[in-house]
Amino acid sequence: MRHGYESPEEPVGLNPVFSRAGEATEFARFTLPEGESLPDTAFQVVHDEAMLDGNARLNLATFVGTWMEDQAGRLYAEAVDKNIVDKDEYPQTAAIETRCWRMLAGLWNAPDPERSIGTSTIGSSEACMLGGLALKRRWQQRRRAAGKSTERPNLVMSAAVQVCWEKFCNYFEVEPRFVPISLDHKTLDGDGLDRYVDENTIGVVAIMGVTYTGMYEPVQAISDALDAIRRKTGLDVPIHVDGASGAMVAPFIQPDIVWDFRLERVASINTSGHKYGLVYPGIGWVVWREADLLPEELIFKVSYLGGEMPTFGINFSRPGAQVLLQYYQFLRLGFDGYKRVQTASRDVARYLADEVRALGRFDIWTDGSDIPVAAWQVKAGHDAPWTLYDLSMRLRTRGWLVPAYPMPEALTEVTVQRAVVRNGLSRDLAGGLVDAIRTSVQELDELKAPMPGPDRVAFHH
Repeated sequence: MRHGYESPEEPVGLNPVFSRAGEATEFARFTLPEGESLPDTAFQVVHDEAMLDGNARLNLATFVGTWMEDQAGRLYAEAVDKNIVDKDEYPQTAAIETRCWRMLAGLWNAPDPERSIGTSTIGSSEACMLGGLALKRRWQQRRRAAGKSTERPNLVMSAAVQVCWEKFCNYFEVEPRFVPISLDHKTLDGDGLDRYVDENTIGVVAIMGVTYTGMYEPVQAISDALDAIRRKTGLDVPIHVDGASGAMVAPFIQPDIVWDFRLERVASINTSGHKYGLVYPGIGWVVWREADLLPEELIFKVSYLGGEMPTFGINFSRPGAQVLLQYYQFLRLGFDGYKRVQTASRDVARYLADEVRALGRFDIWTDGSDIPVAAWQVKAGHDAPWTLYDLSMRLRTRGWLVPAYPMPEALTEVTVQRAVVRNGLSRDLAGGLVDAIRTSVQELDELKAPMPGPDRVAFHH
């Protein structure tokens, strides 16, 4: 895969101030050097190259955490060499992993967290893959037991689903059934679900925090629609909740929303520890309501302190440090601390949405009331010679990464811009963004003709 262009003929040069006698002062871009370099030299080259990246704190395109306390940084450095899969060598890290997912099972209202089962993953994408695999395998088991075909499984989800679910369906040969969204139905809300569900449906994915807009899908309404389908057809279809963001937000600041294991139809939930779990990338989690919902044939046993520990994952060698960082955050913040942090992020998102609305040029899609995300589109009748892509590029020149992109199928004519508010984006920084948006709009309004070139869609879900 290519990102940008680098000439293979142009070497990476070393500033003469850092060069030392006998060392190379240039390095080929795509060829392994023949000789060694001193540690300080290699460090300086990589350090200077990395400076070309954007400022992570001003990156409002990503949901991924970009800030932790110094104590977490020290813990990270101490644990960077731990491989979470090597449970025999790092038994305490393995024990801490279990503590973390059991805490999540309780946070998500599992009837009996001790009967739940879960695992850490490299991120929510792997967690979704594992949740989807469990749905497919359980469907296959039921079909075989009934003497029926296990061909042509399908998975029902919103057209606004994150791309990892498209990958799951592609990689594991499941037909994706996308329910289109519209201005009347901005999320998968259970309406018309019976047109997509049949005997080959392995499950329905409900999203707590759609990546396009930050909106919650009403899991209870989806569950009610599936209950109605069961009464009519006898089909009993489980739900997997993709809570990549919202599963670490809703329990703390929207406790009255029923979306989790309080609904019997919810079989599994995933989240990203490195999003609103407030950990550096990459760490994800997936938890099943009960151990019976994770087919035993998917679990591999490894030796652990003279006994056996079950493991389930796509990746094998992966960092154990982030598991310790997640445990650190759980101990450091507790329920009240997470509530305080997520409330502050929500308040900043609402402030940002209110200020963007006050400019009079935009309609707000989401105002931070679900996950801390503000999203907007240009008002109908906008006749200035610029688009949200132009505004995004103008903000980039001021250091802010605020993506613009088309909505998914059936709403592709609608372009939105989205700002993700994470811990570390203060009210003062958000005020700076508002000033940058205001100034950029004023500059764009002065254009006498549209910006040259096609629309630039640099951001994809």
